[in-house]
Amino acid sequence: MTTEKIDYKKEYKDLYLPKQKPTVVNVPTMTFIMVNGSGNPNIEGGEYQQAIELLYGLSYTIKMSNKNGYQPEDYFDYVVPPLEGLWWLEEDNMDFTQKNKFCWTSMIRQPEFVTKEVFQWSCNELKRKKPQIDTTKAYLETFTEGLCVQSMHIGPFDDEPETVKLIETYISENNLKNAISSIEPDGRIRRHHEIYLSDPRKTAPQRLKTVLRHPVAKID
Repeated sequence: MTTEKIDYKKEYKDLYLPKQKPTVVNVPTMTFIMVNGSGNPNIEGGEYQQAIELLYGLSYTIKMSNKNGYQPEDYFDYVVPPLEGLWWLEEDNMDFTQKNKFCWTSMIRQPEFVTKEVFQWSCNELKRKKPQIDTTKAYLETFTEGLCVQSMHIGPFDDEPETVKLIETYISENNLKNAISSIEPDGRIRRHHEIYLSDPRKTAPQRLKTVLRHPVAKID
């Protein structure tokens, strides 16, 4: 067991701290707790906000497991990684102003020692402490994103199309093609991906930091 606290943002700067210009990244396989949903994420107490409460509840339950009478094998101390999200629209509609038509998978990366058994323990423990939370909506899954183009976006979420345009221009100029909505051999559909490095409750909109990532494929 290591005594040094692992911060994934610092250990994997290429994944979490890109510059404000598009770059290619090959994203490795990682383990996430995920929750699927749909609808406007800004609705107070709505499905999206309930999903975030569930994700953080499970993630912090696992982080504090060694202090709550449960010791996962190979446990190490760490900083809970940032919230992430995969986003798309109903019927492949590209009008991102229609927030009520959003579909999403919200997720938080988990450390390598988290197994199905550890995840199930966290669900049972969170349900015991907060019975009002529906833990059945969460699931543990490995996720291999592969080749992507990403960029740091600084500013309000509604201004993201400006950074997306830079990403799309980079893709078209570097012998790549956008692979959003393409289907992987395991059936997974590749999606627009966001990583939230700022807490919108405590950060001014113009200072929000969000990693924007688009899956790509090389042009033969």
